[in-house]
Amino acid sequence: MPKPIRTSRRTWVAAWVVLCAAGLAATAGLNASSAPDPRPEKPVSAECAEYVADIERRLAEARRESGGDEILAFSRVRTGTGDDCGDELRDRLQGDR
Repeated sequence: MPKPIRTSRRTWVAAWVVLCAAGLAATAGLNASSAPDPRPEKPVSAECAEYVADIERRLAEARRESGGDEILAFSRVRTGTGDDCGDELRDRLQGDR
């Protein structure tokens, strides 16, 4: 039976260091190359702008009344409008989280 090749502890540590460095370099390269392109701003209809302003006003009013310790919920149902303002509303309120 052949004798197993013995490798020193330094060799194993050096191999792990090389593998970790290669993994970190690959991760950094992938993260840098996959940055999403900024979304182009699209014009907002007057109806959407009014709707978003109304929600922002209601949020500010609720914060003043409650002190910011309560949960505020809005229904998703809107009647009388044909515009879908979900993207605009999400973009405007993103900073409140």
